Amino acid sequence: MTFSKIMLATRLDQLLEHDRQHLLCGGFKGIEKESLRISGNGFIAQTAHPVALGSALTHPTITTDYSEALIELITPPFANITDSLAYLHQVHQFVYANLDEEILLNASMPCGIDGDLSIPIADYGRSNIGKMKHVYRHGLWHRYGRTMQAIAGIHFNYSVPEALWPVLHQQENSPLSLEDFKNAAYFGLIRNFQRLGWLILYLFGASPAICKNFFKSRPELMAQFEEHDTGTLYHPYATSLRMSDIGYKSKNQANLKIDYNSLTGYVESLSQAINTPYPDYEKIGVKVEGQYQQLNCNILQIENEFYSTIRPKQIINTGEKPTLALKKRGVRYVEMRSLDLDLFNPIGIDEGKAHFIEALLLTCLLKDSPDISDLDHQVNNSNQLLVANEGRKPGLLLDKAGQKISLKAWATEILASMKPICEILDQDDETKPYSSALTEQQRLIENPDLTASAKILAQMAETKQPFSRFALNKSFEHAEYFKQTQLDNVQVDEFTEMARDSLAKQQTLESKEQIPFDDFLTHYFSQI
Repeated sequence: MTFSKIMLATRLDQLLEHDRQHLLCGGFKGIEKESLRISGNGFIAQTAHPVALGSALTHPTITTDYSEALIELITPPFANITDSLAYLHQVHQFVYANLDEEILLNASMPCGIDGDLSIPIADYGRSNIGKMKHVYRHGLWHRYGRTMQAIAGIHFNYSVPEALWPVLHQQENSPLSLEDFKNAAYFGLIRNFQRLGWLILYLFGASPAICKNFFKSRPELMAQFEEHDTGTLYHPYATSLRMSDIGYKSKNQANLKIDYNSLTGYVESLSQAINTPYPDYEKIGVKVEGQYQQLNCNILQIENEFYSTIRPKQIINTGEKPTLALKKRGVRYVEMRSLDLDLFNPIGIDEGKAHFIEALLLTCLLKDSPDISDLDHQVNNSNQLLVANEGRKPGLLLDKAGQKISLKAWATEILASMKPICEILDQDDETKPYSSALTEQQRLIENPDLTASAKILAQMAETKQPFSRFALNKSFEHAEYFKQTQLDNVQVDEFTEMARDSLAKQQTLESKEQIPFDDFLTHYFSQI
């Protein structure tokens, strides 16, 4: 195997020197994909989560996110991303077989909404854990409004191959325990992704336009956009308005200083936000006339309220706080959250994107990753917002370590650093999927018109369709595709059994005696 003659990170140099580069292969990948259910009239579905799909509370694969109409499809982790995407395809087939006349909106920015109250909050039943999930979402409504909670995306979950860790630990002569070394390395990956993550928005952003109805609850935000047509607002060079400051926006979160320089710092800073009252939320109240309005009046109700482009994750036990799971068992994987739905793909993501993301995450792991200061954090956020709003603007300059650099030049540098990683991941595969994905993304860097965000705007203009109609038409095409590609009977039986099992689990959970909900919350938040 011939490797590119470029400067490699020390970690990769040492792996190559000892012929251990194959240990980079086979990290587990899982996908989480959100989609709004849309009724036959083109508006957000007001129906309950279909019973045939099982319990949204206990189903491992088919659940809901913020809204009862916002389906979330979750794949198990697979070593081969082809298997992850095949499973996601099968789940889509099963869902479509049980949607009646509804479809899944394959766009990240919501269409077919008519103000906050048109978006039904997800219901998880009568158990305490189900009530907690519902009250949390009720709190999000009061804090941010429901509309922006209806934005959909794809989360890419990645765990570094387990066999790689002891080798990296040994070759660096680390004084840390293996567990502490893994945690530190995962946070190094996260910091590097925060520096480079704007690249995902440029390459794969697919939300350059928004329906005017999105702003019905916040009309003052419309003035910052240009009008594409009578129903659509946009920025001419936008890539991912989902990831801009009109998405999951919160003044108090903007001032949060979450520490990404260590696991301990991360857990402590996030825990502090969960335990610090916030005056505006105190005005809302927690329990008003006997009804919960939010879980608490603190800066964050729970960890998930903090929005970030990438998160350290650990599998949690039932009723366990995510920060406690991280504190006890360390980082298990990372969740990359900045990927828009691909409007042109039936399942919202293709293998090329997935191969590229895996290679980028490994590159972030293998490169040196200095600690991030408050100023660094501001610069990273600024770069991301700039690319989200005008990433395709000719000659756009970003801030790289205090120096101005063109997006094109920096992106080209990043892809060059990924080349040896891609060649390793290709192994003996003659189709060279990782290197091919890299070549494809280089084309998008050379020509912004090839990006999904540019193609969406171009096709909207060509067909003279507002964003809502364009997105719905594409989604109807995908719905028709799934109607023509049905699951075989064995797969149908497997998914049907999963749905039945999940309903039985919820029923069992709700049949058990529940402690008072007030006591349940007190116990939950007292975990240390």
